Amino acid sequence: MHWIKDVLRLHHECGRSQREVARSCGVSVGTVNGLLRKAREVGLGWPLPEDLEEQQLHERLYGTAAGSQQRPRREELDFAAVHQELQQRKHLTVQLVWHEYREEHPDGYSYSQYCELYRAWKASRNLVMLQQHKPGEKLFVDYCGATVPVYLEAGVREAVVFVAVLGASSYFYVEASWGQDLEAWVGAHVRTFEDLGGVPEILVPDNLKSGVTKACRYEPVTNRTYREMAHYYGVAIVPARPYRPKDKAKAEKCVQLVEQRLLEALRHERFESLWELNAALQQGRERLVARPFQKRPESRRELFEQLDRPALRPLPAERYEYAEWSVARVNIDYHIVVEGHRYSVPCGLVQRQVDVRRTERCVEVLHQGERVALHARSRQRGGVTTTAGHRPKSHREQGAWPPERMQQWAGTVGPFTGEVVSELLDRSQFPQEQYRSCLGLIRLGRQIGAERMEAACRRALHYGTVSYRSIRTILDSGADRKPLESGTRPVEPVEHENVRGREYYEGPSADGSKED
Repeated sequence: MHWIKDVLRLHHECGRSQREVARSCGVSVGTVNGLLRKAREVGLGWPLPEDLEEQQLHERLYGTAAGSQQRPRREELDFAAVHQELQQRKHLTVQLVWHEYREEHPDGYSYSQYCELYRAWKASRNLVMLQQHKPGEKLFVDYCGATVPVYLEAGVREAVVFVAVLGASSYFYVEASWGQDLEAWVGAHVRTFEDLGGVPEILVPDNLKSGVTKACRYEPVTNRTYREMAHYYGVAIVPARPYRPKDKAKAEKCVQLVEQRLLEALRHERFESLWELNAALQQGRERLVARPFQKRPESRRELFEQLDRPALRPLPAERYEYAEWSVARVNIDYHIVVEGHRYSVPCGLVQRQVDVRRTERCVEVLHQGERVALHARSRQRGGVTTTAGHRPKSHREQGAWPPERMQQWAGTVGPFTGEVVSELLDRSQFPQEQYRSCLGLIRLGRQIGAERMEAACRRALHYGTVSYRSIRTILDSGADRKPLESGTRPVEPVEHENVRGREYYEGPSADGSKED
């Protein structure tokens, strides 16, 4: 209301007519007439007091009229409540809200003034903060919404386009892949770092499931593989807030640029492999980054060389090796199942939950952050990979005695023991059936010594009673210490017409019947 003083000055001091004053101040003649009338009513003359400010002058003219109802000031209107109600109720209009307002304040704002104040309030709530990006600090990553068809022999397949853009220079990287899975997502980051020739300080991704397993405004949970990759390169991950695209405005703008200037320019091209598509994308990118900005003379590449490249941190000596994490529970056989293959872990972790990290070459098992097993990765489904040290002691002893080693041990004890072990192993069509008997003899030999074991085996061979139980009985009774009876031979089978013989009980005769 700065024109109030101008109206009073031009009328009283300069002696101008009301029409001339109205034309000079840009107001209507009625407004000038009403102002002068108000000034006379409140006894306000000219010159005005020097300490009288605009707000005080306005209050003296319009705030003390007898019997008038003062209109609520702009800041007194609760536009926040009005806006919330308009959002919640589909058919509610601003005009209806204004009618309700005028019923409470008959001398309030007109409908046009009310709408203008409401629009100004909404504009003040939607302010956009100008972001200043530090060189080499942030890399914004996202996928384009548009896909590109690739014509393969098996049919048409859609390829997605990954975009990464630096904050300070707006220099960007682009590549196509078959999907947005974890391996493609992490691999695109690795190739982006290598293309840039360095690593930024912060990654700002969208809430893609491959990168952020649980989106949250305050405590987002990132994928473990994605987090491991970032830790390897020494970069922090700060995801954009859910439903806040302005947090990654650089990425949104770059996606729009790639879709409009790059993908649309390739719409008439026919790609028969992903390699051809990526080659075309790189050529188009080189043209875009070399083109100057519309409002500044530099190009993205020039700004990248000046600002971002010197600020990027160096790459590690070796490339990150992609690894996937999973959780497994140790079975009672002290093995875990990974992709259909069983890998052993220390037997003390039976029924425990462990973390599994698998790369292209190996499978690593961790418990409470410490590695407890490491195996070469196998693609054989149903196969077993076992480390001997993971077995319990009893299992190690049993599994450490193949037939060759059993015979070797028996030969060191003596010839009779060697003959007993050979006879046991040759007795059955399946040698595994006699392993426990041989292991029992080995344990007995350790307990009693080679001399007594050799004597017991000699006696068992002499009487034709070769078995673990027979030798154990000989040792328990002390018969091994007794001399063998001279001339004693194993009992020969008796041949008599009333003795049926062993063959009778072994099976039917050649014609399928048994003789009576």
